[in-house]
Amino acid sequence: MKKYKIGYTTGVFDMFHIGHLNILRRAKEQCEYLIVGVTTDQLCYKRKNKLPIINETDRKSIVEAIRYVDKVVDQTDMDKFRMVKELEADAVFVGSDWKGTVSWNKYEKEFEKLGCAVVYLDHTDGISSTILREKLTDKY
Repeated sequence: MKKYKIGYTTGVFDMFHIGHLNILRRAKEQCEYLIVGVTTDQLCYKRKNKLPIINETDRKSIVEAIRYVDKVVDQTDMDKFRMVKELEADAVFVGSDWKGTVSWNKYEKEFEKLGCAVVYLDHTDGISSTILREKLTDKY
C-alpha cells in the first residue's frame, strides 16, 4: 500500500521533459491518487513576467495523458492551503531545491496542521524548461 492517499503537486510543465516525468513518477510512487495543478498562462505571466512557450490548454492535455497523473486542475493562484483543503490532499510534492527555505519551512508547519505532509523530490540534473528556453534562444 502507498504511503499517502491523495498527493498534490504543481508546475508550469512548459516544454514537457524527462525532469517533469520523473517528478510525476516519483510522486505517484508514493500516493494512491495524484492530482497535478498546471499553472495557468495568466498566473505564469503574473509571477514570471513571461508566458510559457506551450499554452495552458496544451500543457494540461500533455499532463493529463501521463499515466502517473489521475487528475489535472488549474493552478490559478499560489494559495496552496486552499487547494490542499479542497482536494483533501495528505501529501504535497515539491522539488528538493525548496527544502529548508523560509517559505517552505512555514508551509511544512501549516500543512502539518491540516494533516498534510510535504515531500521533497529530487530534480533531474541537467534539464529544465529554462535550460531548454536558453538553448532555443541561442540556436535561433
